[in-house]
Amino acid sequence: TYGYRRITGELTNQGWCVNKKKVQRIMQKLSLQVTCFTCKSRRYSSYKGKVGTIAPNRIRRRFHTTVPHQKITTDTTEFKYYELDAQG
Repeated sequence: TYGYRRITGELTNQGWCVNKKKVQRIMQKLSLQVTCFTCKSRRYSSYKGKVGTIAPNRIRRRFHTTVPHQKITTDTTEFKYYELDAQG
């Protein structure tokens, strides 16, 4: 079944000038109202999926080495790099 907003939009596309509240009242009288989406059934999530590129794992968590200072890493994800121009 469709919600009243979708039906109101379809009626508007067909040239009818109908208020969404009128469509909702008619649907409730005919027992066509959608009930599963009347209240918020899930929590808010701002997760947008995988964003950006992931750097390759070249060190593979093997931090032990026989040569001192061979594997020194720095997380530079928070540093901003700017190129100096004529204005400084």
